[in-house]
Amino acid sequence: MLLAALSLFLLFAPAANTLRNVVFDGYQQLFPLERTTDPVAIVVIDEEAIAHYGQWPWPRTRIAELITRISQAQPASIGLDLFFSEPDRFSPAAMADEMPILPTNLAKALREMPSNDEQLAKAIEGRNVVLGIGTTSDVDPRFRGPPRAAPVVTSGAREAEMPNWPGYIGSLDVIDAAAAGHGLMNSGPQDQVVRVVPIVERIQGVIVPTLGVESVRVAEGVGLRLDDAPGGLLLLRLAGVSMPLQRDGTAWIRYSRHDESRMVSAFDVLSGKLDPERLRQKVVLVGVTGLGVLDHKSTPLGEFVPGVEIHAQIVENLVNGVALVRPTFATWIEGAVFILCGFVLIWFIPRLSALQGINLVVFLVLLLLCIGLVAFRHLHMLFDFAWPALGTVAVFGTVVVGTLSEAERQRRVLRDQAAHMAGEVDAARRIQMGLLPDPREALGNDRRFKLAALLEPARTVGGDFYDCFHIDSRRIFFVVADVSGKGLPAALFMASVKSHLKSAALRGGDVGEVLTRAQAEIARENPEQLFVTAFAAILDVPSGVIEFSSAGHEPPFVRTPRGAPERFEMPGGPPLCVVEDFVYAPSRRRLEPGEWICCVTDGATEAMNEQREFFGVERLRASLSWMPEDIDPANLVERLRDDVRRFAGDAEPADDITLLVLRWEGGAEAEA
Repeated sequence: MLLAALSLFLLFAPAANTLRNVVFDGYQQLFPLERTTDPVAIVVIDEEAIAHYGQWPWPRTRIAELITRISQAQPASIGLDLFFSEPDRFSPAAMADEMPILPTNLAKALREMPSNDEQLAKAIEGRNVVLGIGTTSDVDPRFRGPPRAAPVVTSGAREAEMPNWPGYIGSLDVIDAAAAGHGLMNSGPQDQVVRVVPIVERIQGVIVPTLGVESVRVAEGVGLRLDDAPGGLLLLRLAGVSMPLQRDGTAWIRYSRHDESRMVSAFDVLSGKLDPERLRQKVVLVGVTGLGVLDHKSTPLGEFVPGVEIHAQIVENLVNGVALVRPTFATWIEGAVFILCGFVLIWFIPRLSALQGINLVVFLVLLLLCIGLVAFRHLHMLFDFAWPALGTVAVFGTVVVGTLSEAERQRRVLRDQAAHMAGEVDAARRIQMGLLPDPREALGNDRRFKLAALLEPARTVGGDFYDCFHIDSRRIFFVVADVSGKGLPAALFMASVKSHLKSAALRGGDVGEVLTRAQAEIARENPEQLFVTAFAAILDVPSGVIEFSSAGHEPPFVRTPRGAPERFEMPGGPPLCVVEDFVYAPSRRRLEPGEWICCVTDGATEAMNEQREFFGVERLRASLSWMPEDIDPANLVERLRDDVRRFAGDAEPADDITLLVLRWEGGAEAEA
């Protein structure tokens, strides 16, 4: 209970918000909002526009022209994420004051001309334009009275809990009076991830909605209503849509990915290149993204976006009826869930095995995660699973302390068993390697050919093997094979297959008959339905004629003197014990003096490095191409094995590696 109380304290502590925000950001990244509608467009004063029309800030006449061009596309409303709190220094009268050298009559004429601010006000008037307002902690002398804002109908007392800002920054009176609405430009702190955005706030007692909400209200031509809602929330209503808010008037935004299709360059608007359909009947937001004046925000999706795009996301959330909420009782629910999980562990852990206890904890943590995901995905509710999960794991840690002695005893038993098994497996490896012949002992020192072979199991024992022996005084038989599977089962089956192949070869016939006969004998002793790939060959030593056949095995490489390595072209058959009664066909080839054959198993071609890249046939071909022409087969095998090892590096071997190289030196001449 003490641990539960401590964990509950951590659950409610302010420090818990850091981990909680990480969890909520993870939800957003797993399930970003899919854009099903396109209600908003963003006209950005970007680098291209600034390059063509001069540095920012532009003259108000340019802004007036931009608003006029946007209005020609018949948008639903226009929201300006801009301040016009100072008179335009490019107005004719201001320019006359700045240049006293102008002739008197010219200066007088300039002072009599309408100001740029008046021209902007004229462009704004009657065009559903919403101006931005920024809250301040102090009263600005320029804006002492409350802001102009459409009245918000309220019911209930919870709206009084919203922050009440003493001051704000707006636009000049002449511009402000021409606007159809006023919206908050606050979209979150500059140096933090913007998760929660103020949707409605009070300024000197007047409720002002955010820029995106006010733009939708002006577009629909309706009023706003703010009601109390269950769970300690507020409910914002307008034009048949609603958005739940936290009790302070903020909302958790459900973010979609940054989409360039929202963006329209101001240059395209001013130059007349823009298709009007991109703005028609949409809420159009205007913001600045040019270098040096860019207002960037970080989102939970890990993106760095212009601040005006936050307002666009608010519009899409509102229009699509999407909203995230975290009721005031959510923390209490998380605490209750944690206590319930703790009692479940206290009751069950002493009655379960260690593995079952771990499984129970994993199940509870996954259950909490699923609750969080389902609440986010389907209920649009933010449930923090992390702190209850951490508390559950902590309770589990305290409960299992009493079982450590039993776990230690079991570990000692397992160590003894492992040591015993390691000894048996090591003995099996020695037996298996002893079954493989040494080519020098099995074939003698016949100077007409040289043969070398190597096998390296991926584990202590494996399923690859090779064999070579004299059939009679003229002919030698050799085979390279790969049994399906690894470990002890493959090693036992390998011994049986090797014995049957040797027996079938010694009974005579061509190499195809040997494989056909061996398959029938192996299939009778194969209860596990394993299979074998094999390349078998018979070399007539005096003539250099080699007879060969394949049962689903890697084709070997052959290299003639002064030639390049090439793969054998040969008829293929299925692996042994795959197709019953299959008859394998032999092929023949006459070797040239000095020509060699290199047979491998797929453990060489499919060897992987730490980047999970395969050694592959082409690397094998290249490695063989680099070998000296007169290289001894034993040296060739060693160098090829070293090439595969260097490629694999520290990666664990994926399969057994078997290499066999035969070089025919010539017939009677070599013997002499």
